[in-house]
Amino acid sequence: MASIVSVPILMYHQVTPASVALTDRYTITPTRFAAQMRLLALARYAPITIAELVGCWRERKAPPQRAVVITFDDGFRDCFELAVPILERYRFTAVFYLVAGLMGKTSQWMRAAGGAEYPLMDWSAARSLQDAGMQCGAHSLSHPALADCSPDEARRELVESRERLEEGLGREVTHFAYPYGSVSAQVRALAADAGYLSACATERRLATSNDDLLRLPRVSIYGGESLIDFVCRLRTAENSRQLLRSRLPLGRLLRKARRRAS
Repeated sequence: MASIVSVPILMYHQVTPASVALTDRYTITPTRFAAQMRLLALARYAPITIAELVGCWRERKAPPQRAVVITFDDGFRDCFELAVPILERYRFTAVFYLVAGLMGKTSQWMRAAGGAEYPLMDWSAARSLQDAGMQCGAHSLSHPALADCSPDEARRELVESRERLEEGLGREVTHFAYPYGSVSAQVRALAADAGYLSACATERRLATSNDDLLRLPRVSIYGGESLIDFVCRLRTAENSRQLLRSRLPLGRLLRKARRRAS
């Protein structure tokens, strides 16, 4: 590749109605999600799967112009019912990281943090995702913080989640996302031993071919942020306020624009 190309790997969690979205920064309403996808389409972004991105980098090829990877953690049923139709409207693909031991159940890991549990998609929904051109990846068996697990526990979460997904989906699964972004050198090595070709973490920046494929950074998308924030994150991984506090040229431009508007 002649030059290093930055690619935003967008990280979503739950797409759900406003009554819930207002209480959790990791949820986004269908209306806001649709506006973001419309913006991607108007700006001629090219959504690709994590497999396509990793394939380009492993073969030392440049990804498509304006490539973006859209990812969803946890496998909430709402995402299947509400986000997928919006993706299909724009003929976009996305990656859904599934908690293999809780398919068709609820987000039980949220109970420990005092949160509500929400329905997760079942095997039929996950297979429908694949039929619609989406990609499914692993997100562990039970959604623990892997860096806090014993080596045997972490290995089981990594290996058995892949095995169960491959059995349930009928396809090879070689891409992973660390729950909570919890990863250490040991967990990273265990992911490699489990046969994963990539693993996404939660470090906030754009991804490049120089990144460790088993510790890929992502751009978190929060439900309470504006469309301007979304544009800023696409380009820099930061929202508008973070840019205004920085010394980046874009931050200076935003400050000037706000002064002129006041």
